[in-house]
Amino acid sequence: MNISLFEVLGPVMIGPSSSHTAGAAKLARVARIIAERPFHRVTFGLYGSFAKTGVGHGTRQALLAGAMGFQEDDERIKNIEPLAAEAGMEYEFYDVELDDAHENTAVITFYCDDGGETQVTGCSVGGGRIKITDIDGLAANIRAEAPTLLITQNDKPGVVGAVSGLLAESGLNIAVMRVSRVAKGDIANCVIETDGRIGSDLVQRIRQLPNVRSVRAINI
Repeated sequence: MNISLFEVLGPVMIGPSSSHTAGAAKLARVARIIAERPFHRVTFGLYGSFAKTGVGHGTRQALLAGAMGFQEDDERIKNIEPLAAEAGMEYEFYDVELDDAHENTAVITFYCDDGGETQVTGCSVGGGRIKITDIDGLAANIRAEAPTLLITQNDKPGVVGAVSGLLAESGLNIAVMRVSRVAKGDIANCVIETDGRIGSDLVQRIRQLPNVRSVRAINI
């Protein structure tokens, strides 16, 4: 078994645990990118170890800071509550029961200014690494270790091919592609990891494709 030095030492971070602080902050920060729209309230459903030991390990502060866009090594994480109050950000933590979930799982719900909601479920898997497992009820597998496109689309022929063509025109190579759907012909999530940073112009071009509902780029 190969173990990297990063897995042994962990990332640069604030707090005592790479899973409960760095991973938690990154998880919420990626969830914020997925939510995309401005929001005024966020709730965190905590499961397993996040619920049991999260207070002592700073998990709650890390999640809140990540949801507000702070990096994992930002010194302000330790005092994030006053900053949230200054920003007028409402937040709530609660325990949740889940089936077959990782011990460090959070269900993060963003209440957006336009009246909509986005719910992102994910976990901190160790060493500051994360995995997004569900977005608004659609299965996902996002690790945010490489530039990533998240495309929500109608499950129609030609959508994935059209997206791949635009990536090729932009000089971006596809490293990994995963597609999940509710049912044939329904809504699908397409997750594409690339070998280079994803530009805003490419995102706009993909948004204009037929049967594409939304596009989000995760460059972290």
